[in-house]
Parts: sequence; structure tokens; C-alpha cells
Amino acid sequence: MSSADFTYDHVGASRDPDYCPPGYHHLRERTRLGEGEQVFRQAADALFGFEMHRAMGVGIDASAERAAVDVDVTVTLAGLVKAPCRVVWAAEEYREAGWAYGTLSGHPESGEEAFVVHRTGDGTVWLTVSAFSRPASWYARAGGPATRSLQHAYARRAGKTLRRLATRGVEEA
Repeated sequence: MSSADFTYDHVGASRDPDYCPPGYHHLRERTRLGEGEQVFRQAADALFGFEMHRAMGVGIDASAERAAVDVDVTVTLAGLVKAPCRVVWAAEEYREAGWAYGTLSGHPESGEEAFVVHRTGDGTVWLTVSAFSRPASWYARAGGPATRSLQHAYARRAGKTLRRLATRGVEEA
């Protein structure tokens, strides 16, 4: 993967959800999805198959059916804003599954956003959305704090949407 295509340095740095390079804004939202292996599996499948994004009403045009390193993804927001990205890392492990994409030329922001599903030792399943970003377009800069508020709202909506998808057909104990 060539970092020359990306609009920022530190490609792949979102693997650490607490990392934020100087000059960027940090975002971290955590949502409880439910409990158990079935919730974890359904959440991971919905995340990797871009179902979470589509269920949020976000347009997704991806070069593959599932998120994987080097998959190009164009996110379309409100039918107007096209945001080209590329998956920079992906991991599917026993208790953790997630991936991140980084911004390409034409994206209104510059940075990286990660979506990680994690199952704790007690079986609780969480989604963490983390990002570091800064405006790259005139309209993102003009939006200032409102743009960051929209990013936080997007992350919270991702959690609510994935909770709904992950708990379909799951019996409550």
C-alpha cells in the first residue's frame, strides 16, 4: 500500500484508538451492542460487509464485497458529498474485529476512521468508532465545530445502527 495516495501522514495509526497526530481532531465513541458470541459475529459481519453503513442510509461504493486492506470505498453522504477512502488495516480475531479507512484526494476531511467490534471477557460486545481528522475542503473548514459535531453524531448513529443489526434474532437471556 502506497501512502502517496492518502491525504495525510500516519497511515494505519488508527489501530491505536487513542492516537491523534498534532493538528488533528480526535473522535472516540463507544456503544454497547449486546452480549454473546452471536451478537459479536453478527456485528462483525455487518461491519465487514458494509451493511452497517448502508443501514445508516450512507451510500457505499466499494471495490470489494468486504472490507480488507487496499479496498477502495467511496462514501456518499446526503446524496451530495462524495468521500473517497481506502481501507488501511483490517483485523478479525477471536474477541475483536474491525477495520479503518483513510482519506484520499477529494475527501472533505483528511485523516482516518476506525470501526472496531470488541467482545469483553464477560461477553459484552462493544463498537468503538475512533478517528483523527482535520478539514481538507473549504466547506469542512467553514463548518468548524459544527462539522465535528456531525462526525460525533455519525459515530453515535453507527453504534445504534450496528446494535440493531447485531441483535436481530438474538434471544435475550
